[in-house]
Amino acid sequence: MVKLEDIQRLCLTRGIIYPTAEIYGGLSGTFDYGPVGVLIKRKFIEYWRDFFVKSMDCIVEVDGATILPEKVLIASGHVESFVDPITQCEKCKSIYRADNFIEERTGKFVEGKSTKELTEIIVQEKLSCPNCKGKLSEVKMFNLMFKTFAGPTGEQIAYLRPESAQNIFTSFERVFRSSRAKLPFGIAQHGHAFRNEISARQFVIRSREFNQIEIEMFFDPENDDFEEFQSIANKEIILVTREAQLKKTDAVRIKIKDAVNKKIIPNKWMGFFLAKEFEFFKSLGIPESALRFRHMLPEETPHYSGGNFDLEIKFDFGWKETVGNAYRTDHDLKNHSKFSGEDLAVSLPDGRKILPHVVEPSFGLERILYAILLYNFVEDKERGWNWLRLPPKIAPYIAGVYPLVNKDGINEKAKEIFKTLKKNFDVLFDDAGSIGKRYARADEIGIPFGITIDYQTLEDDTVTIRDRDSTKQERIKISEIESFIKNKLIL
Repeated sequence: MVKLEDIQRLCLTRGIIYPTAEIYGGLSGTFDYGPVGVLIKRKFIEYWRDFFVKSMDCIVEVDGATILPEKVLIASGHVESFVDPITQCEKCKSIYRADNFIEERTGKFVEGKSTKELTEIIVQEKLSCPNCKGKLSEVKMFNLMFKTFAGPTGEQIAYLRPESAQNIFTSFERVFRSSRAKLPFGIAQHGHAFRNEISARQFVIRSREFNQIEIEMFFDPENDDFEEFQSIANKEIILVTREAQLKKTDAVRIKIKDAVNKKIIPNKWMGFFLAKEFEFFKSLGIPESALRFRHMLPEETPHYSGGNFDLEIKFDFGWKETVGNAYRTDHDLKNHSKFSGEDLAVSLPDGRKILPHVVEPSFGLERILYAILLYNFVEDKERGWNWLRLPPKIAPYIAGVYPLVNKDGINEKAKEIFKTLKKNFDVLFDDAGSIGKRYARADEIGIPFGITIDYQTLEDDTVTIRDRDSTKQERIKISEIESFIKNKLIL
């Protein structure tokens, strides 16, 4: 099976993702996107927008600031409770996230346990520092937010946002009014979030700065019915129920409408997003066998939540959350109304005035991109090189343009075709080395098509198009290239 080191090597050598400030030794948990990576990232976000946002008439987008005043995060509860448990070696002073440390060394699931319980487990299991075998301290809580100070005097406390959702809640009233909206109503956003991870590790899986993509869907809790639900009601997902986790039984395949009717899924909006996510990830080359939703246990779930469902992907090192689906009820709007003194309630046509409830699907971009690379990475001994089977919609370049030789006007003709295509598509020009080596370089970063210009092109204005997946080639007219590419992007 493909491993993390294979994907990391590909990312580093082909300019996809690499450590920030690498020449200075980097900063743990922070990464830059290179020329190839930034295109894949941009294409993924656009595909996500097409799939979840532009397909719905009731969702708008915002772009919030990444620095938030302290009052916002006091109201949201982050200042008090956005914490992880840590333990420190009393000898070498190494610090570990206690729950992850225990789970990795004992296999016990300890999510949601108190600091006292975690300390007791460390003692009972006789766990020690893996670096020096020193004694581990009592477990205490560590706040994950990056604190900063605004203004020349440094008197105004602020934080880098630990999640992008709070921008949406604090601007809800303005966006709702200016959009002349009515419930149900969604606000989408993508951007950076920051968490001071205790042990940033596993490449981009656990990082300190990351990209979050999410929707806050506001609706009337007394009426969660909406037309689009019928389109997914009979769709099936793979779900690990709370009962299955307690009894250690397998995940079940269940229809969305059945899960909603049985109150396993709390409302239709949650069911809608779970169904959409399942289809979305399969379209990105991730098989059903590597996808599951896990209904988070009560001890893992915030007290205000009406139910949280993590979409987990099976990585080479185990199952890991990539999308957090939370039924946040009216908790956020209620708290921000209380702390700000502003009325965030909405008037309904039937005369009621309510604080809308919220369902939130929140995507972690870096983990998703890692999963896409992992499941589209093809080790191909017959071809002689490894390659990426990226869907054309998210490939960095849709095609490479290759002059067969750099003489007799062929290079000039190739550049002419390249410049024309570049007006509407991301394409790559490569005239270095043999045509086979150029195909290999293109395959390695997932370019779906190769357009070769040769002597016949000068005679009849045709080119050879090579398909990355099958390696089959066909001859088409130069005038047909754009329509050929557009048709492939629709698939």
